[in-house]
Amino acid sequence: MAFLRRKGNVYYLVHNVRHKGKVKQLHLARLGERPRITDEVVRQVSRAHPLIDVDWSELREQVNGRVELFDPNSEYVQKLVATLRTLNLDLADLFPPLLDVSQSPEIGHEIITQLRLLQSTVQVKLNQFDLSQYRGVLTSQRFR
Repeated sequence: MAFLRRKGNVYYLVHNVRHKGKVKQLHLARLGERPRITDEVVRQVSRAHPLIDVDWSELREQVNGRVELFDPNSEYVQKLVATLRTLNLDLADLFPPLLDVSQSPEIGHEIITQLRLLQSTVQVKLNQFDLSQYRGVLTSQRFR
């Protein structure tokens, strides 16, 4: 049975294997600081370890549902807030003429594409917060 293991700040997908009477951990994939079981992880592990039977749906539910928002002092929450602040500052410094001056039109196109994706993701998340009955202190506020 494959499971998640944390070593330092990095998560790994591992599987226990018995070899000559001893249990050894087989590292199936490095999932990084924020573990996610993506289709690419499934493909890589299935290719590299075809004989290991993994219940991907259960593992995805277990891993992808791990968000430590319940603890405001958790490393995850602190990193999320810091990342959002940095992203806001970086976006404030980005002006359309900078994309025109760029040596690569592909980079400008990719930035615009990612900004549109970010806009739609943020809109979906804000709508989810607006509709949530468990908003706590947000019940009297609308962020728009």
